[in-house]
Amino acid sequence: MNTPAPKFSERLAVCSWSLQPESPAKLLAQLAQIGIRKLQTALDPVRENPAVWGSLKRDCATAGVEIVSGMFGTLGEDYTSMDSIRRTGGVVPDQTWPENWKNIQKIAEIAEEMGLRLVTFHAGFLPHEVGDPDFQKLLERIAQIGNAFAKRGIELGFETGQEDAATLKKFLQVLNQQTMGVNFDPANMILYDKGDPIAALRTLAPWLKQCHIKDAIRSKTPGTWGQEVPAGTGEVDWKSFFTTLQELRYTGYCAIEREAGTQRVEDIRTAKNFIQKLGV
Repeated sequence: MNTPAPKFSERLAVCSWSLQPESPAKLLAQLAQIGIRKLQTALDPVRENPAVWGSLKRDCATAGVEIVSGMFGTLGEDYTSMDSIRRTGGVVPDQTWPENWKNIQKIAEIAEEMGLRLVTFHAGFLPHEVGDPDFQKLLERIAQIGNAFAKRGIELGFETGQEDAATLKKFLQVLNQQTMGVNFDPANMILYDKGDPIAALRTLAPWLKQCHIKDAIRSKTPGTWGQEVPAGTGEVDWKSFFTTLQELRYTGYCAIEREAGTQRVEDIRTAKNFIQKLGV
């Protein structure tokens, strides 16, 4: 007899970078304020500043906080506009690839040392057509990254939103690596205006590794960003979202992410309370 997965409200984590902490001690204090003891942690601070962040694994263990996954960023990303991030995002640009690859290999070492089993990242904009020269280039780079983590027993999740679900599905099918899948963020589908989040979730279901809890309002001006808002106040249909996850028998974590506003602790706590009130 299969044991049912815990409720989603019991599988909530917090994205560390949302809280912009200066140290592990500050991060743990913020988590205590929020009342969540699971964490998706940014790994770049550990790589860049080990004197401050090198104790994160030990500090979390002491505080009874579980690190459920990691995340890394890439150099040179410019989020000024849709066009600027299309050109500079992820591992697509040639000028930043050598340094990014060097950093990514170090991140894989750190993730293994921390005992992580999942790391997520933005790959960059995926070309729509398999025949596009950038498609093959990105395919080779992503496979190279995937192998660096897979040999350490770590899975990878692409952040969703920078392309529509059908394009990402096609890329994952061609990539054909069991250890690589999707970190599904419903708000990103709205922020980037890339389709309905629930339909996208169903399309990408076979590759689902983790979900982000984030909300947004779609832009009324094509080609411009939507607006990120606290979870429960935007256009994500959360009841349908969690019902769909239940239908898909998703057993992973849901990490609350907040990348706008000046009241991050309060907004993340609001998201937690909202999900608890949904009864999921």
